[in-house]
Amino acid sequence: MLNRRSFTASLAATAATAVLPRGANAGALPTARNVVLVHGLFADGSCWSEVIPRLQAAGLNVTSVQNPLTALDEAVAATQRVLARQDGPTVLVGHSFSGVIVSEVGVDPKVSALVYVAARAPDAGEDYPALAKTFPTPPASAGIVFDGDEGRLTETAFLRDFAGDLPEARARVLYAVQQPFHKALLTGKTQHAAWRSKPSFYAVSTEDRTIDPGLERFIAKRMGAMTIELKASHLSLISHPREIAGLILTAAGRPAAG
Repeated sequence: MLNRRSFTASLAATAATAVLPRGANAGALPTARNVVLVHGLFADGSCWSEVIPRLQAAGLNVTSVQNPLTALDEAVAATQRVLARQDGPTVLVGHSFSGVIVSEVGVDPKVSALVYVAARAPDAGEDYPALAKTFPTPPASAGIVFDGDEGRLTETAFLRDFAGDLPEARARVLYAVQQPFHKALLTGKTQHAAWRSKPSFYAVSTEDRTIDPGLERFIAKRMGAMTIELKASHLSLISHPREIAGLILTAAGRPAAG
């Protein structure tokens, strides 16, 4: 496993000289033209706003999917529609719950690599809730409330357990755009585990209170991912955008920006 210090040092090198994850072949990663970003629960597509300009500055075409958070098949379809518009090799990136979507959609031939940011990554047909129960229950789980079939985090849980390392003013803005999820979304199971055949990368959040960090490490190790660890909340894509963008650039076969 690469720790934060060793990975930061490696950002100056190209992906061809990095330690490659399972699924990479011929000693080098394909150079991607595009990045498709998928958000998870309690968020919308704007949660990638700190990462997107860094990727664009490196010459990548970037699209952030607006995940409907309704049912797994609908979320998969929304991502597939965006992926279909891409021209050439594409890195598919998922945060949190959307790791499930990335694992399902990532078998598409256009997808050259997968990046998981504090994300779920079930095996094909796996009962992810059963897997998660073998690890400590994260504090954010107690903060989920439902209005009928729609679930969301309370403000207290959002600020403390979801966005705990962000300035409070910034976290409150994110809370204001929180999108509710439907209960049906959590019952879907994947038919594919793209990480078994595609180069995969994982960013563990060591201070995560939404997904247990031990579970994140287990998932990353199981998929044979190139892994970094960040001292971050569940929202490392906002609190550590340079490192997350660097990981994506490595997956894209490009040198990391300074």
